[in-house]
Amino acid sequence: MSGEHDATNQSATPSAASEVLHPGALDDDAGADQAFRPQSLDEFVGQRRVRDQLDLLLRAAKARSRAADHILLAGPPGLGKTTLAMIVAHELDRPLRLTSGPTITHAGDLAAILSSLTEGEVLFIDEIHRIAKPAAEMLYLAMEDFRVDVMVGKGPGATSIPLELAPFTLVGATTRSGVLPSPLRDRFGFTANMEFYPPAELEHLLQRSARLLELQLPQPAIAEIALRSRGTPRIANRLIRRVRDYLVVHPDHDPVDAVRATLALYEVDELGLDRLDREVLRVLITQFGGGPVGLGPLAMSVGEEAETLESVVEPFLVRSGLILRTPRGRVAAPGAWRHLGIAPSATGAEHSQPTLLDD
Repeated sequence: MSGEHDATNQSATPSAASEVLHPGALDDDAGADQAFRPQSLDEFVGQRRVRDQLDLLLRAAKARSRAADHILLAGPPGLGKTTLAMIVAHELDRPLRLTSGPTITHAGDLAAILSSLTEGEVLFIDEIHRIAKPAAEMLYLAMEDFRVDVMVGKGPGATSIPLELAPFTLVGATTRSGVLPSPLRDRFGFTANMEFYPPAELEHLLQRSARLLELQLPQPAIAEIALRSRGTPRIANRLIRRVRDYLVVHPDHDPVDAVRATLALYEVDELGLDRLDREVLRVLITQFGGGPVGLGPLAMSVGEEAETLESVVEPFLVRSGLILRTPRGRVAAPGAWRHLGIAPSATGAEHSQPTLLDD
C-alpha cells in the first residue's frame, strides 16, 4: 500500500493515455481510476504551489528543446503522484515508461530499461525508495551524465563498458523521501513535497468526479464526502464510487442520507477514520496506556506491517493531532481519547502532552 502504481515496465505515449479516458471506462473501478485522472496541469485540482513550480520547469524545458530536469514527487499515498507523472509526459509531449522500485532488483534490470529509452522519454519509477542498492548506484551516473557502466564478465577478467544513454527525464515517486540515499536525492533537479488536500479542494475534485460518473449530488452531499476523505483524492474518488453504487441499489434515497449510509456501511467515521485507524488508536490507548510505544510493537498488536502503519495510517493521524511522534515512540494525543470516548488516565494524560517530533 505504500505506492501508487503496481505495474511493472510499461510504455505509453501521451495520446495513448488519453484514449483510455472514455465513459465506458467508468463501468469498473480500474477504468474509473483512469478516467478520474486529469490530463494536464490546468485540469489538476489542488497542490497549487507544486503545479506552478512544475509548470515553470516544463515550459522552460520545451522552450529550450531539452529534456526536463529529473523530478521527485514526495508525499503520502493517494495524493496524485502517478497522475502528475503522466501529466509531465503529456505536457512535454513525450512517451512515458512506467515501472516501480520493488521490480528493479538488479542493476541489469535498470540498465535494460535505461538503454531502451528514446530521447526525451519520461521514466516514472514508483516507490523509488525501494529500488535495489546496485540499481540506485547505477542511477547516479545515468541521471547526471546519461551514461551507465555495464560490467562484462566475472572475476579478475571483468571489464566495464560505458554505454551512452539518450537524454531522458526521470520522475520518481516516494512516500518516504527521507530513506532515499542522499546521492540519489541530490540528483533530482526539482522535489515536489505534496500535501494533504483541504476539504474545499476535495469538493472541487469530487464535483468533477460526480460529473464523470453522471451522478447528481447536492453540495451538502459532496461536502460530507470531502470531510471524510482524509485529505486524499484517491479516497475521495473511492468513496464517491461507493455512493454511486448505493444510489444504484437504492435510487429513491435522499442523496445526503445515501452518503451517510454508505460511509456508515464502510465504517468511515466523521473524521474520516476507517476501521484500521480506529484500531491503531484503540490498541495504543487500551494496551499501551496511550504510549509511548515503538512502531514495531504497535504494528504487531494490530496485525499490520510496520511500513503500512508508517506510510498509510500514521501520516493522517499525526496531521489530525490524534497521534504524536516523540523520541520515545508514538503517543495518543488527547483528541484520540475523546474520539474513542475513553477517559484519559493520569499516565495517559501525562504522556499525551506535546513534545518534540522525531524525524
